[in-house]
Amino acid sequence: MKELIVASRNKGKVKEIMELLTGLPFKVTSLADYPHIPEIIEDGKTYRANALKKAREVALATGKMAMSDDSGIEVKALGNAPGIYSARFAGEGASEKARNQKLFRMLKGVPMPKRQARYRCVIALVNAKGKELGVVQGTCSGYVTTKNMGNNGFGFDPLFLLKRYNKTFGQLPASLKAKISHRARALKKFKLLLSQVTATNS
Repeated sequence: MKELIVASRNKGKVKEIMELLTGLPFKVTSLADYPHIPEIIEDGKTYRANALKKAREVALATGKMAMSDDSGIEVKALGNAPGIYSARFAGEGASEKARNQKLFRMLKGVPMPKRQARYRCVIALVNAKGKELGVVQGTCSGYVTTKNMGNNGFGFDPLFLLKRYNKTFGQLPASLKAKISHRARALKKFKLLLSQVTATNS
């Protein structure tokens, strides 16, 4: 069975991706299986650039097909910040709690109707030689709450409110998030891309 490496050490993200890719004819692994690969610096100016860089470096280091997801939260009142800097905008190595608290501080006094936000996920796929095979993306719109709500998910999930359900990703069951999230939407397109690549190379 061919191997597909998820170029990430983020346990929450890897778990979510692996669950959403269940059933594919691939052995799905992650950087947890390749501890010798050094940390990859995300210095791109776009989600696409970062996703491609991570996937390409992992593919070249292992000689295996790799995929990488770069994602973030875009808050309208902040000019779509933090965006690609979502994981680092509270400082390198900052905890999820610190990032969430900084976002709350930045939105202090902003009324709920103006706290619109969007999660964006971009996934890149490269072959064993680092050649780009395709890039897909998915988005999910909601609002930033004024406090953390729920313990499910990871990252900004406890503060990302979906008006349709009147709950945050942190409150929704994983089974529902797996159908409607930005990552779920991107992975639906990714599965199609992967099947097309597999068919072409078979």
